[in-house]
Amino acid sequence: MNAVIYCRVSTDKSSQDSSLERQKKELVELAEVHKINIIKIIEERHSGYDVDRDGIIEALALLKEKKADTLLVQDDTRLGRGHAKIALMHEITKMNCRIFTLSEKGEPELSESDLMVLKILATVEEFQRKLVNYKIKRGMNRAIKNGYKPERNLSNINYSDGRDRIDVPIEEIVKLRNKNLTFQEIASTLRGVGYNVSKATVHRRYKEYIDKQ
Repeated sequence: MNAVIYCRVSTDKSSQDSSLERQKKELVELAEVHKINIIKIIEERHSGYDVDRDGIIEALALLKEKKADTLLVQDDTRLGRGHAKIALMHEITKMNCRIFTLSEKGEPELSESDLMVLKILATVEEFQRKLVNYKIKRGMNRAIKNGYKPERNLSNINYSDGRDRIDVPIEEIVKLRNKNLTFQEIASTLRGVGYNVSKATVHRRYKEYIDKQ
């Protein structure tokens, strides 16, 4: 098990120094007892109600990059307060990582209201994922109905593995636009064959092309 130790106090007051040191010392000892490999120790002075914290964002980045799979905190309030705590717990859960607290010597026990919010967040994200897939399918179907043949126009379709592509196929954007597809539908169609492009990018590239003509 690889872990990031995260210690937090809410103010810059020097009186909080001892709290940071105590958190760090106790969490290091906890890691030693459970034979947890410490990747990094992060100390932060910031309000727990704010998600935009450099320290916690760095911790999340390490988890996302799979350099660690566990976040060690003194208790769940060190992770955050209110909605910020729930949002961070949700993100960590999505990464298939875990939170280990010193106070509970394991994963934090959540209240019924917290569990309900987490379920709602998961449901909303699943709905958004299905909506995006529907838009991609609808855009592709309309393009094909209007005579667009992706297997002919996109020579590298067989190499579409979900990875982002830097190059945006302007010739395909123009062809789809000429078939009266909206920029949103064009973006959805291209995402369906592996090009990670947004409506704004499609519109910008099309405008650049038209301006050059």
